[in-house]
Amino acid sequence: MRRTMAAVAAALLGTAAMADGAELKKGTPEVKSISALAFSPEGILFIGDAQSASLFAVDTGDTKASGKEDVKVEKIDSTIADKLGTTAANIAINDVKVNPASGNVYLAVTRKGAGGGSLIMKLDRAGKLAEFALKDVPFASVKIAGLSDKNKTDAITSLAYVEGKVIVAGLSNEEFSSSLRTIAYPFTEGVKPTSIEMFHAAHNKTETNSPIRTFVPYKISGADYLLAAYTCTPLVKVAVADLKPGMKLKVTTIGELGNQNRPLDMIVYTKDKKDYVLMANTKRGIMKIPADAFEKAEGITDAVKGGGTAGVKFETIKELVGVMQLDRLDTERAIVLMLAEDKSYTLKSIPLP
Repeated sequence: MRRTMAAVAAALLGTAAMADGAELKKGTPEVKSISALAFSPEGILFIGDAQSASLFAVDTGDTKASGKEDVKVEKIDSTIADKLGTTAANIAINDVKVNPASGNVYLAVTRKGAGGGSLIMKLDRAGKLAEFALKDVPFASVKIAGLSDKNKTDAITSLAYVEGKVIVAGLSNEEFSSSLRTIAYPFTEGVKPTSIEMFHAAHNKTETNSPIRTFVPYKISGADYLLAAYTCTPLVKVAVADLKPGMKLKVTTIGELGNQNRPLDMIVYTKDKKDYVLMANTKRGIMKIPADAFEKAEGITDAVKGGGTAGVKFETIKELVGVMQLDRLDTERAIVLMLAEDKSYTLKSIPLP
């Protein structure tokens, strides 16, 4: 069942020829917002734009490994604000992703207020922080029909590149609005969503309109799955092969990780020859979930009351508090965006727990 991150990377590289930039044309993508980011193994950056209901692919040209130095930028929101001629209060960091081809860190930034907009900042491993300008770059785009026009905030919540496809989570205009889409890359056309239904044990009911907040790809018994988390905090597994456009899919709830909580970000990593999921969330610190339980985990179908937990087990990494975003930096470290007590943000690398 278990598959190491090295093996996953090798499999992804085997399909990387699909994302070699051959279908990209040089120009300036009209990105109106940046809801979420993802990378292909060779450095193609995917941008989910809820405002324009579009998915963009940008060839970063950033494929040279830039070193193995630790990362630490305190008050990175103020540093970005200074470069943009504004204040930290007018800066929001929506997503943080590591380019696996180079190890450089990319941040999705929104500038609030007059003259605002969305942009990408790039931090190289020498510590240089600069805008990655979305101008005169090789890119492609595809429209995503049917994204929610009532809730733009949750229309796109998370992205991932899986075996030649970009998977998009969020809300649609369908009756069952919680959705996942698989869009082949290079892009040909957008697809109708797969509507997702799951049992929420803390609420003791089936839900179809709560968006997936974050997800991560993982192979179970050789098949591609998504491990996805919702507010309050159900954890589900979804077979990628079951994501059929226009269909309704009931997924398997394998964990209830405690209510009154919101998952923020997830990664998979290998430590001492075992795989783990690491989940950042708002209430309980970083959760470390052993992956060996996923294959045989039975679906939860009964209520879990009083803020209790059920299903797959986890431990809390109590010393990691205030983590808002995380990504795997390399085989031994993660990158985290942490909210400090003074409400400023620090971006730094940490050993994988």
